[in-house]
Amino acid sequence: MIHPKNVLGTELQSCSFAPLTGFYRDGCCRTGRDDLGLHTVCTQVTEEFLEFSQLLGNDLSTPNPQYGFPGLVPGDRWCLCAPRWKEALEAGKAPAVVLEATHISTLEFVDLEDLQAHSVETLA
Repeated sequence: MIHPKNVLGTELQSCSFAPLTGFYRDGCCRTGRDDLGLHTVCTQVTEEFLEFSQLLGNDLSTPNPQYGFPGLVPGDRWCLCAPRWKEALEAGKAPAVVLEATHISTLEFVDLEDLQAHSVETLA
């Protein structure tokens, strides 16, 4: 099995198991053909970002039990779509990023320097 790489060129680490995140709901920001939104950026969400996302029509705060989605609260880690993170960056609302858990394909949309400027420590 080939292990995906992160934006630092090392093996992709897990993002979050509580809440369970990732396009494949496996805790990792892996991507594939079916992931049209490119859920590749491991973020640590903030209230400011959650409000920004809701204004753009993607309410990540409200639980949606029908899809097993608990709703996010500030401090949760979540695999975010790379284009949405870039939108948030341009609006000055980008959440923090866990570089070791952010898929390398993110670099097709966002500069490593921008990700590094918003980085946080990895999960212990």
